[in-house]
Amino acid sequence: MTKNILLAAIITLIVFSCTPDKKEGSMVVEGNIQGMKKGMLYLQKVEEGLLVSVDSTFLNGISNYRLVDNIEGPELYYLTLDQLKYGKIDFFGEEGYITINTKLEKFETAAEISGSESNELLEEYFDMAKQFDGRQLEIFKENFDAQKANDIERTEELAAESKRLTKNKIRYTASFTMRNPDSEVAPFIVLTELSDAHITLLDTLNNSLSKSIKDSKYGVALDTYIKGIKESDIELN
Repeated sequence: MTKNILLAAIITLIVFSCTPDKKEGSMVVEGNIQGMKKGMLYLQKVEEGLLVSVDSTFLNGISNYRLVDNIEGPELYYLTLDQLKYGKIDFFGEEGYITINTKLEKFETAAEISGSESNELLEEYFDMAKQFDGRQLEIFKENFDAQKANDIERTEELAAESKRLTKNKIRYTASFTMRNPDSEVAPFIVLTELSDAHITLLDTLNNSLSKSIKDSKYGVALDTYIKGIKESDIELN
């Protein structure tokens, strides 16, 4: 009996010593990739202008995954497979558990993301922004047909509509930013969607951000970007 107990204790010790430590982090990204058989999955983000992998896992015969990172504040992340043809899933990461389920063949477009309030806010913005962009694409096609038909009146109408759409999208983006001054998504949207806007508008949006967001990754980046524009204008004058 004593030998059996000792043997069981030794086996238990071996099992625990050979079991890899479960990775920990302030952000956990987990989910399932339907149809995934074998390959590497990477969790990536941009650091100092470079796309870097902060965690990875090798999937072999299983489609469930778990990736982690220690995150200081909400920021954009990417899920990427070693087979680049499937594209990337971009999402706004934040502390806590985030679930991303998708399908291998529609890796990017079939992604369902939950657990990140920041990402939900970003998706809310893009749902509306895509309507502006979709109509602009339609106008481009209609304008092509109008030019082929030498319909000058129609091309002028389409040009005017395109101009209005551009202004309306800028207004919507600015309004969305000012309605969400306490979210890191706000300065991110300004940097990615309004970088060519007039300096007065950029200044207004920057000043509307809460202090904590101004001190965040994208808040600091936005402030630096605006200062760079002002310094360039001074040099030109």
